[in-house]
Amino acid sequence: MSADRETNHDMTNSDITTLLTEATDEVEIGIAPYQAVIRGGRRRKARRWAVATATALVIAGSSATLAVAGLPGGGGTVAPAATQTPTTAPADLFTPQRTTLASGVEDGKPWKVVIDVWATPRDKAQAEGQLQAMALYGDIPTGVTKASELIGKSSYVTYLRDGDDESRGVYEDAFEETDIPMKGTDVESAAIPFRTTDEHVERLVIGMVGRDAEQVTCAWKNGTATKVDRPGKDTEVATDQPAIRRAEGSPVDWFVCLAPKGTQYKSADVTERQVPAAG
Repeated sequence: MSADRETNHDMTNSDITTLLTEATDEVEIGIAPYQAVIRGGRRRKARRWAVATATALVIAGSSATLAVAGLPGGGGTVAPAATQTPTTAPADLFTPQRTTLASGVEDGKPWKVVIDVWATPRDKAQAEGQLQAMALYGDIPTGVTKASELIGKSSYVTYLRDGDDESRGVYEDAFEETDIPMKGTDVESAAIPFRTTDEHVERLVIGMVGRDAEQVTCAWKNGTATKVDRPGKDTEVATDQPAIRRAEGSPVDWFVCLAPKGTQYKSADVTERQVPAAG
């Protein structure tokens, strides 16, 4: 299923409805192959993170140690989907909102980072249909075993696509209405190897910040840094240029940094933010 993610995104809702029953027969429960280590400071809750290789995941702004199940969109297995599709749910519940967060070329091969955000189902019937649709995209969140766990949550998953390789899941979780909004210097970021075959250092950083963050600085262990700024109002910045970006359906904004070859991730921090008006 995950190998067809790019084309599946363009399917119509009737196409999805036709394939939902087939998807139910294809999914199975995955077993956690390794653990991802999550460490950091203050944030509102522990998040689930899916990593692309059996490498420690470095997080700023969260704390926990979690077992990671089959990778979404990257050849991992997913949880069982429901068997019937509701016909009364909004159509956008069955198609993720996809945004390209970054792109580039390295060693002659194009790469890009994308995020899928799923709208919030409000009842069991809507959640059952969405779980089935997620199975088609390989987007079922890690740890979700029944449709009711999606109710009241907006799920998301980020992917790295490197050249002709299949998309690799980077991290995923769900936004909930009870979440405390990110603001100020709040930041959450994941650092993973950019290549899995011959690279064992965390070079690719993907993170989230609040709406008032104006600049994020990714620091590397060789003493250099990459600054990622928020574009000015009504200014479009190509995805091959680092920028703090909005993602369709996401209540937070996103950034991507890629360390130069020969070094790796050290930290990612909000270094400029909007100052509230006095009075």
